[in-house]
Amino acid sequence: MFRTHIKLERSAEEERAKLAGLAGDEYDAQWRRWREASKEVQAAVTAHAEASGASRYELEQAVKKAVRHAQEDPAVE
Repeated sequence: MFRTHIKLERSAEEERAKLAGLAGDEYDAQWRRWREASKEVQAAVTAHAEASGASRYELEQAVKKAVRHAQEDPAVE
């Protein structure tokens, strides 16, 4: 399940990165895509935390950390 959260977070980060250089309607449309991707991450993390009794905050931080480290290391997928 944790892999799914990482994939969702990575997808959200990719959508966020696409905001660079956009303006006007293009920016607004991309912002909405980023927002939807972020909402999916939040929903998955919340559901996992509730089902497992884990700390939602700690789970979210672990997912974000895993994505950041994977981006720093090109050998990690």
